[in-house]
Amino acid sequence: MTTETDNLRFAADFAPASEADWRKLVDGVLKGAAFERLVGKTYDGLEIQPIYPRAKDAAPVAGRAPAAAWQVMQRVDHPDPAKANTQALLDLENGATGLTLVFAGSNAAHGFGLAADKDALARALDGVHLDAAIAIELQLGESSVAAASLLADDVRQRGFKPSACDIRFGLDPIGDAASRGASAHDASTLGGNSGALVKQLHGAGFKGPFLAADGRVVHDSGGSEAQELAFVLASAVAYLRALEASSIALDTARELIYARLAADTDQFLSLAKFRSLRRLWARVEEACGLAPKPLFISGETAWRMLTRRDPYVNMLRATIATFAAGLGGANAVTVLPHTAALGLPDTFARRVARNTQLVLLEESNLARVADPAAGAGGLEALTSALCTSAWALFQEIEKAGGIVAALQAGLIQSKVAAVRQARDANIARRRDVLTGASEFPNLGEAEVAVEAVAPLAAPAIANAALTFAPLAPIRLADGFEQLRDRSDGLLKRKGQRPSVFLANLGTAADFTARATFARSFFEAGGIAAVEGQVDGQGASDPAALAQAFAASGAAIVCLCSSDKVYAEAAVPAARALQAAGARHIYLAGRGGEHEAALRDAGVGSFVFAGGDALKTLADAYAHLESA
Repeated sequence: MTTETDNLRFAADFAPASEADWRKLVDGVLKGAAFERLVGKTYDGLEIQPIYPRAKDAAPVAGRAPAAAWQVMQRVDHPDPAKANTQALLDLENGATGLTLVFAGSNAAHGFGLAADKDALARALDGVHLDAAIAIELQLGESSVAAASLLADDVRQRGFKPSACDIRFGLDPIGDAASRGASAHDASTLGGNSGALVKQLHGAGFKGPFLAADGRVVHDSGGSEAQELAFVLASAVAYLRALEASSIALDTARELIYARLAADTDQFLSLAKFRSLRRLWARVEEACGLAPKPLFISGETAWRMLTRRDPYVNMLRATIATFAAGLGGANAVTVLPHTAALGLPDTFARRVARNTQLVLLEESNLARVADPAAGAGGLEALTSALCTSAWALFQEIEKAGGIVAALQAGLIQSKVAAVRQARDANIARRRDVLTGASEFPNLGEAEVAVEAVAPLAAPAIANAALTFAPLAPIRLADGFEQLRDRSDGLLKRKGQRPSVFLANLGTAADFTARATFARSFFEAGGIAAVEGQVDGQGASDPAALAQAFAASGAAIVCLCSSDKVYAEAAVPAARALQAAGARHIYLAGRGGEHEAALRDAGVGSFVFAGGDALKTLADAYAHLESA
């Protein structure tokens, strides 16, 4: 089959190229190294090849209506209902098309949220015309599930027609229990108890959907994409069974359920994940004897990717995540403000979160093309691989007795923990880069404003009938941020940060690369780097270097130069620095054949790409505090 691009004159001027031609060029660059070095792997073990052919006979994945924009949702979580109302009205006036009402105690409240109180809810929504094509989504916890009924009552009391209101009620007892590790309901009623409430709300004229299968629970706790998808499928199937048990026909029941997924900075994995869920859900519908209909998918930018350090980078993270969710076919997207990890976001942070979506929709026109990934070889392959992996795990959960039984048995938690352990190891070794936290830190960054509202702990579940290990939320940068907090504490108490003396040897051409690496390495842990140069150049005289170290006030040292200079100058430099009182001497690079001599001269540790930075930095504090 020929396409319009095949007939382009410009393309015709080039000789056709085959994969074999490309491999020949690649082999020349690899110079004998294995081609497998270019093959990436996800945390699900899925291989990502460096090049793919066009996917033949690929069709777009059915999702949003063609050229339809996703709903621009804005998070409303201020505990003061009057301030929450002011924020909500401002958001709607400035481009938001929906509100995500976050209630205190929900698994994504992070210490804030509205009270599940009749008067508080009415005040928060004062002036919001719920029948004016404004989408509302509730994020509920076990302690706030009453908000669903309260909102329904508020709709009726204000004279709105329930069927004219676009409300996703967000009932998710399984996800809430999974994140807390406890529920007041026992295994036989968890999930199933929602059927009666859904039947009541649906019977009152609300369209729903009502039940949320929330994959953020797995994503927030460090899980993989396939694990998140399997959790969503298993939760949704449990809710299907609960609705069927409440005498709701399956054809109706499936329309009363929707999904939530997290989107993060892995653009292609996030995009493929949203596409995969639609295919997987279609397979569930077919297994139920139903003709597939597009599932409503609500996306949210990931909590775990947010950093408290250099939070402006979170704006870029949110942009990539929103881009991926939108192109992946999300029906609605909520952007977490860039300061959310620091506290309750202020007006500026909320405006940036809102405008992140508006720019992508109104200026970049991302919604104009339905499923732009269709036919792209890499994305089609990744989508299919995710489907296969997620379906296998979903089947394993079903064999264990379903989602609740699997949580009780620790099946899901153990798999998530294994991925989290691998992820933590890569973050500690800075293989998974966290810009502004593990790489390119800024010790002089200014404080970022947040609302003066202290977060509260989620209310405990009294008389829990069901307990298991929780899928507790994490943030990937937490380990590095704890070290930065430690540095800040020392700065406040002593007036200065801990520091490391960079003992630069040789010329600038010799030491610049490793000195730059060492600065970023140590400052990622809050240890300020003091350049050790003599008259603007690297030291050649060990005595002069030792004198510069003594004058710096630092307690630890890192030698920085090329391997060639190390072979000649590192040993005498280390001996001089040790004699001058250095508590611990590092060398930027590997010891190689000279390691024994270097250690004998006083070098205690080697810092290099791929080394355990978190452990090395924690040990550095031990050396700094040893006196």
